[in-house]
Amino acid sequence: MSPTNQTLRQRVDSFRGRFGVRIPILLAPMAGATPAALSIAVAQAGAMGGCGVLALAPEQILEWCRSVRTAGVEAFQLNNWVQEPATRCESQHEARLREFLGRWGPAVTPEEVAAAALPDFAQQCEAMLAAHPPVVSSVMGLYSPDYVQALKKARIAWFATVSTVAEARQAQGAGADALIAQGMEAGGHRGCFDAGAAESQLVGLAALLPAVADAVTIPIVAAGGIADGRGIAAALLLGASAVQIGTGFLRCPEAGIHPAWADALAGCAPEDTVVSRVFSGRAGRSIATDYVRAATAAAAPPPAPYPIQRGLTAAMRRAALQAGDVQRMQAWAGQGARLARAMPAGTLVESLWRETQNLLTRGWS
Repeated sequence: MSPTNQTLRQRVDSFRGRFGVRIPILLAPMAGATPAALSIAVAQAGAMGGCGVLALAPEQILEWCRSVRTAGVEAFQLNNWVQEPATRCESQHEARLREFLGRWGPAVTPEEVAAAALPDFAQQCEAMLAAHPPVVSSVMGLYSPDYVQALKKARIAWFATVSTVAEARQAQGAGADALIAQGMEAGGHRGCFDAGAAESQLVGLAALLPAVADAVTIPIVAAGGIADGRGIAAALLLGASAVQIGTGFLRCPEAGIHPAWADALAGCAPEDTVVSRVFSGRAGRSIATDYVRAATAAAAPPPAPYPIQRGLTAAMRRAALQAGDVQRMQAWAGQGARLARAMPAGTLVESLWRETQNLLTRGWS
């Protein structure tokens, strides 16, 4: 039976039973903001934890999994970007960027840019297989057919992040077990398969979700701007079997983000966020800080390609954290940031689900 033809209760119950959760909420696997403590709290409350392994070496991936399992947690996903060949940056352009970024932080040296290189993607993928999580997810593309087969052989479910109907159809055809439909409201990096379209192909979740539900037959997890029971209930009514929340968990103490970032989220209206490439070279939604506004101004040099821009901004981002200066931080934020609550993650999960059930009394049959 396709998700469109199932009742809301059937969709949710099917997802919960298949993926071992009591509450159909997934912690977004935010790279750099998903310490084990956060996933432990989320999963112990009945939802699903998650870890973004983008910057983790293989041994760190395995250690994160050991940490959550030691706490008795088995419901979690590991997520990685599908890597593309690195793009070079013309030397004159890079020099302009170094000069510009030098106004916002320490001088940027070539050595620092080289030191910001990411771990080997193939080795990370092997580590995810070895860790044997219940779910491995992808963003910014699809895993290779060989890796998808390896996941299936290991009985690891694959959740593919998609941002358009075309991507959803492609992911289902490639063997995805479920889709994470990411609306443009989502904080952090955009999940588009085509990096060049990530700033122009901005589809909101309310339009994306029913369109994807009509186009595929596998479960859909809704993501983007969801941070309270109203958003969860709406997503389930629009065809999702579960939701994924990132920014909504960032003010929880277990997330461990800088207090200046957490405080900025509390007063962040939807229009106070912006999608840009000024931190990593890939499009992502953040708070429109002083640095972001300056770096996206017409007079600023365009960002370098990923991952060069990531390396160029590393010194500024470190200095911002040390100084507690949110105006220079990589302060990712979805458009629902103001709804994030400063409370323990487990309490938040329970509150969100209670709110959702109260709103869905009529549909919960």
